[in-house]
Amino acid sequence: MKERKQNIIVKEVLLIAGGTALIAFAIASVYDPAGMITGGFSGLAIMVKQLTEPLVPGGVPLAVTNLCLNLPVFLIAVRLKGFRYIFKTLYATVLLSFWLYVLPVIPLARGDLTLSALYGGVIMGAGIGLVFVAQATTGGTDLIAAIIQHFWRHYSIAEIMQVLDAAIVLAGIYMFGVSTALYAIIAIYLVSKVSDGIIEGLKFSKVAFVITDKPEELAEVLMEEMSRGVTGLPAKGMYSGRERNMLLCVVSRKQIVRLKELVIRTDPQAFVIVSDVREVLGEGFIETR
Repeated sequence: MKERKQNIIVKEVLLIAGGTALIAFAIASVYDPAGMITGGFSGLAIMVKQLTEPLVPGGVPLAVTNLCLNLPVFLIAVRLKGFRYIFKTLYATVLLSFWLYVLPVIPLARGDLTLSALYGGVIMGAGIGLVFVAQATTGGTDLIAAIIQHFWRHYSIAEIMQVLDAAIVLAGIYMFGVSTALYAIIAIYLVSKVSDGIIEGLKFSKVAFVITDKPEELAEVLMEEMSRGVTGLPAKGMYSGRERNMLLCVVSRKQIVRLKELVIRTDPQAFVIVSDVREVLGEGFIETR
């Protein structure tokens, strides 16, 4: 038990380290050169760097701004939520600032806003997904949202985050123009899609509901030839009034074609409903042990 807990801690530490490195690379090498503001403290850091360039050679470094913005937020969060609540988030935030400081800037898109949105969305989405899998965040607006929600509980954290990030994006429009902001919205969409894919593990499956006059025969065929479990559900046709069994079978995306072939071969008159499944926990899919 102790060894398993240690393995989980090591895995989370590595996930956060890898995720924050990807986020930092996206910010410094993609979003910053393009002047693309996608919300969060990273967006504010890019704006601060731009504003301070006349005063400081190269502007205030992104790592410094990120750390300075997060520090007071963490102190408030510790007072309201306790240290255990933000321990991993503190680790992730410090690592993000570290990566922003040490990683070399490699301009991938070289001024192309379309490529900046694509590269930045995919890279940052992957990084955020890894950090979220480790059940941490990188501080910033999501931590501010959690603090605000502590006082205004009738708003969700997601709703508050949307307002905060929207305000930062609007500020980005004022500084960098409408065109850049529109590409930033594309990047934000990609970030959400890629991070969701990482969090869900891309374990999308298919579920088939089969209404057939040969439930026993078809269930046996599916279990033997596909090695998948089948569940019989009582069903009644409201037009005909007939009682019959409806079979439920969850399969991988690759197996759905084979399932339909077996159904047609066994009962050509069967009625089949196929739907997407976001996540399946259990034997043969995502093991919970």
